[in-house]
Amino acid sequence: MQAWLASHPIISYVVIFVLITYVYNKVFRPQQKLSLPKEILLYIFMAIGAFMLLIFQIDKLPIIQCLLVAVGLMMLVRIRYFVEGRQKKKTEASGHTGKM
Repeated sequence: MQAWLASHPIISYVVIFVLITYVYNKVFRPQQKLSLPKEILLYIFMAIGAFMLLIFQIDKLPIIQCLLVAVGLMMLVRIRYFVEGRQKKKTEASGHTGKM
C-alpha cells in the first residue's frame, strides 16, 4: 500500500488534505465562526501542511495510515458518546414515568 500511495502522489495529497481537514473540523474548530478571509487562510495553510505531509508520505513514512488511525479513534469516541447519550435518555425516561 505504501508503494502504491508513493506512486500516486495526487491521490495521496487529496487523501491527506481530506483527513487533516476532518480532524481539524472535529477536534480543533473554535466555537465561534471564523471570518471568511481567516477561513480561507486557514485552509491555505492546511493545504501547505498537507503538501509537507505528502513529502513525508512519499519518503516512506506512514502518514496516511496514522491519519486513518486518528480518524478511526475519533469515530469510536463519537460512537461511545452516542451510546452513552442513548442510555442516559433511557434511564431518564424510565425514571420520570414512575415518579407521578
